[in-house]
Amino acid sequence: MTLDQHVVARGAVRLAAAILAAALALSPAALAQASDAKVLRVAFPVAETGFDPQAAGDAYSNYVNRVIFDTLYRYDYLERPYRIVPNTAAGMPEISADGKTWTIHLRKGIYFADDPVFKGKRRELVAADYVYGIKRILDPKMRSNSLQAVDGRFVGADALVAKAKETGSFDYDAPLEGLREIDRYTLQLKLVFADYELLSNLTTTSLSAVAREVVEAYRDDSGWVMANPVGTGPYRLKDWRRGQRIVLEANPGYRDERYPAPVDAADRKLAAGLAGRKLPLVRNVEISIIEEAQPRLLAFQQKQLDFVAVPTTLASKVLDGDNRLNPELAKDGVRLERSIQPAIAYMYFNMEDPVVGGYSLPRIALRRAIAMGYDNAEAIRVLLKGRAVPANGPIPPDIAGYDAALRTDAQIYDPALARALLDRFGYKDRDGDGYRETPDGKPLAIERWSTPNSASREGDELWKKNMDAIGLRLVVKKDRVPELRKMARQGKIPMRSDGWNADYPDAENFMQLLYGPSGPENNARFNLPEFNTLYERARTLPDSAERTRLFDRMTRLVIAYAPWRMTYHILEDSLRHPWIGAYVPHPIRSQVWMYVDVKRHA
Repeated sequence: MTLDQHVVARGAVRLAAAILAAALALSPAALAQASDAKVLRVAFPVAETGFDPQAAGDAYSNYVNRVIFDTLYRYDYLERPYRIVPNTAAGMPEISADGKTWTIHLRKGIYFADDPVFKGKRRELVAADYVYGIKRILDPKMRSNSLQAVDGRFVGADALVAKAKETGSFDYDAPLEGLREIDRYTLQLKLVFADYELLSNLTTTSLSAVAREVVEAYRDDSGWVMANPVGTGPYRLKDWRRGQRIVLEANPGYRDERYPAPVDAADRKLAAGLAGRKLPLVRNVEISIIEEAQPRLLAFQQKQLDFVAVPTTLASKVLDGDNRLNPELAKDGVRLERSIQPAIAYMYFNMEDPVVGGYSLPRIALRRAIAMGYDNAEAIRVLLKGRAVPANGPIPPDIAGYDAALRTDAQIYDPALARALLDRFGYKDRDGDGYRETPDGKPLAIERWSTPNSASREGDELWKKNMDAIGLRLVVKKDRVPELRKMARQGKIPMRSDGWNADYPDAENFMQLLYGPSGPENNARFNLPEFNTLYERARTLPDSAERTRLFDRMTRLVIAYAPWRMTYHILEDSLRHPWIGAYVPHPIRSQVWMYVDVKRHA
C-alpha cells in the first residue's frame, strides 16, 4: 500500500450547561444508547480514491477498506513481535511438504452487511468470495493496483489471463487449478513456487473477500466498485462526501469478536477493563479530509479531532527543543506516541519517459546527476524539521531483509560531481542561458509533478533551487493526489515524489515496487531483467542471510540505474486527547479504530 500525505469546519457551539442538564435527566436505557453513539474523529491528509479493496491503491482508501472488508488472516493487535493469526479463517493454512499447496478452512456463520442486492436475505461469507476477489485482481480489465501480490503465483492463472487479454473478457467461471473452492467453506491454493510471502499477502486488504453479486450490481466500466462497499468487517460506509468527509458506522451484523487479552504487562495496564469486550468499541468513525497541515493541527487543538499525526512542518509548535510534548498540551492531558514509520519516501523517474527514462548511459547519468544534485539533508532539516532519517536503500529499518551493514553512497549530495557527470555525457549549456541542453543539442526540461499544498510548494522550491545549481531546468506541474495516481498508472508522470508504507514487515513488500511485471504500483516502470531474476529468486526463500544478500544486490542495482532517488524514513509523532483510552499503536496496521475506545460522550 502508498504513503501520500485531509479542513472540515465543525463550528457547532458547545452548550455545556444544557448538555449536562440533559445528561442528568437520561434514563439508564438512554444512557446506554448515548454510550453506543460514541464517535471517533480522525483526519486524512490526502483525499481517498474509493472503497474497492481490489482496485484501491492508496493508503487512505485502504485504511477504510480494512475495516469494511475481511481478510483471511490478520496481525494480532497486541502481540509483539508481530504474529499472524486467523481472521475469517478457521485456523492457520494446511501447507503441503513442498510448500506449493495451501488448504484454508473458513469460519462458518460470518455474514456480509445488509444490502438491497441480497434481497432481504442474510448473505454468508464462503470460500468462493475469496476466489472471486483474487480473480478480480488477475482480471486485466481491472488494472488492479495489487497485481504484484498474485501475478505469476497460481497454477493455471497465466493462461487464463492471457486468454482474457486476447478476448477482452476475463472468464470468472473458468476452472482454475491454482485457485478454487473445495467446498463451501474450504479454499485451496496451488502455487507455481513455494511462496514464503503468501501468508503475509493474505493479511493485505486487496485479498479481502467480496460478494460477486455486489460487484455485478454496482461496478463501473472498469469493474470497480468504489462507492458501494459491502463487506463482512466491523464497519460499513454510512456517508461519503468525496474528498471531504467519510463516515463509518458499526456493522450491526458483525460477528462476535472480542478485545484480545493483553500478553505484555504494559498492555495489560493500558487495556485494563477492555479484554473480552465486543468489538468495535466505538459506534461511529468520522474522517475529515484536511490536506493542509496547519488547519489539521488546529482542528486537533480545538478538540475537533481525537487523533492527529504531528505535521513535520509544525513539529516545533507541539514539541520542545528536546522533542518532548510542550507543557501546554501536556497540561491538557494530550499524549504523545513516537515511532519510525515502516515506510520509504522516494522520488521516482518514469523509465519509459523520453526525457528522464531509458537504460542508456546518458539517461542513467542524467538520473544519477539529479539524485546527487538533490540536498536530502536540507530537506530533512528544513522541510521536515529533522523528523526523518536518511534512507540507505528501498528497505526501511526493522523490516525483514533490511541489512544494517549495507553501505551505499551513490545517492549522496554532491552537486560538483553531478555537474561533472552531466558534462561527461554531453548535457551542456550551449546557448549560455544557464541551463543545459540534451546531448544532441535540443532544449531540456525536467518535468516534476506534485500536489497543490504548502508543504509540496516548499519541496518544489528546494528541488528547483537544487536543479538550478547543476544547470537543469525544472518545470513543476500540479494536481491532486487521486489524479496524480491515475496519471502514474497510465505512465504520464515523468518524475514525482511518492512513498510506500509496509503492508507487511518484509523487504519483498518494498522490492515488488520495482519488479518489472508487478503492475501499476511500479510507477517507475522499472523493468531490468537482472533485478527481476533476483526478485523472483528471493521471493521463493524464507527470511535468511542468503535472501538478504539478494536484496542487497537488488538495492545496488536500484542505485546504479536510478529509477528512484531514495530520500528518507519518517519519524512519526502522533497526538491523542486524554479521552482516547487503551490506544496501542501498531506500525503495520496503523488504523486500529475498532480497538479504540472513547471515554466520554461529547
